[in-house]
Order: sequence, then structure tokens, then C-alpha cells
Amino acid sequence: MEIRLEEEKDYLEVEKLNRNSFWNIYRPGAYEHFIVHNLRKCDSFIKDLAYIIENDGRIIGNINYSIGRIDYENSSADAVVLGPIAIDSEYQNQELGSKLINYTLKHARKMNIPFVIVIGDENYYSRFGFESASKHNIYLDGTETDEENPFFMIRIFDESKVHDEIGIFHNPDAFDVDEDELDEFDKQFEYMEKLILEGQLGV
Repeated sequence: MEIRLEEEKDYLEVEKLNRNSFWNIYRPGAYEHFIVHNLRKCDSFIKDLAYIIENDGRIIGNINYSIGRIDYENSSADAVVLGPIAIDSEYQNQELGSKLINYTLKHARKMNIPFVIVIGDENYYSRFGFESASKHNIYLDGTETDEENPFFMIRIFDESKVHDEIGIFHNPDAFDVDEDELDEFDKQFEYMEKLILEGQLGV
């Protein structure tokens, strides 16, 4: 297995990987492959942290980072966010996601990125040094600032770059998915049925 930077020739295979990995997991169908597609066209995309895992010429995992924004009362600042990250279903539970995260977080630190934000399972991401962002007065847009959201987390490399005042984090625009554009984009892929399943968001 090889961990390497994503190249343009990998784009479609990476999008298929994300589509298959997330299909019907969090919602009927999936958004993540479309987010990955749109991120590459945005200034917020961090190309130097877009890594894949390849096994015998087949891409079995990938990870993305991009730049969101934290708004404070009188100012704003860039904030790097991790995701989407996908592992082929045949290779899950083999610590490949952990390898990608650890590998890329080391690179992020070398790039002088002061902290990384992630939205996900707190039990999973805590093993990589992530903690609740609310401990540092950073909250996800659309959530309450008087409540802790354990799924919204931060990994800090440079404490001096973290403000004391309350900040509201906004994802890059590519994370805002237009359903009609998504349906049109999906036409290039093999048909997969959208299902409403127990455990999905809102179900």
C-alpha cells in the first residue's frame, strides 16, 4: 500500500470511492462525492493535503482538507477543516483511516497550520488529539453557543492562534450542496437506490 498525493487522473476514482463509501449512511444517497468534486474548484481546497491510499493500483482511501472561516465579533480568521475522508468498504476496520489522518496531520503541522477542525464522531477523533471546540469558544454555525457539541472538534498545534472570544465556524461554500445540481452530477455514475434507513440523520 502507498500513501501519496492525489493527482488529477485520480479525480473520478476518488469521487466513486466517496460515493460508494457514504451511500445511504448519513442520508438517502450521498453528498460527499459532490463535495469532493466541488472542493477541487475552490480556492479553499488545500491540494497539498489531499492524499490517497493506493493498493495494487486501486485507490482504497482518500482524505481532504480545506479552509473555512471563523467569525468573531469584530474580525474573522481562516480555519482548516478535515474532510471528507473515505475508505473503501472492503478495507474498513483495518486502521487505514487512522493512517491517513495521522499522516496528514503531521504534514499540516509542518505547514504551520495552527489548528484543524473536524465534524464527526468524538470517540473516533479523540484518539488523534481532537477535543470539543467549545472548550475554546469555537462553535459550529447553526448551533447554540451555550451548549457543547461534542461532534464539533478541534486539534490545536499552536495555542497562541486560538482566540479567547466566541467564534462561529463556517464550512467552505463547497459543503453547501444543491440537490438539483447533485442529481445532475450523479447521472454520470452507476445507478444506486436511495434508501431511508434507521440511524441516518433525522431518522
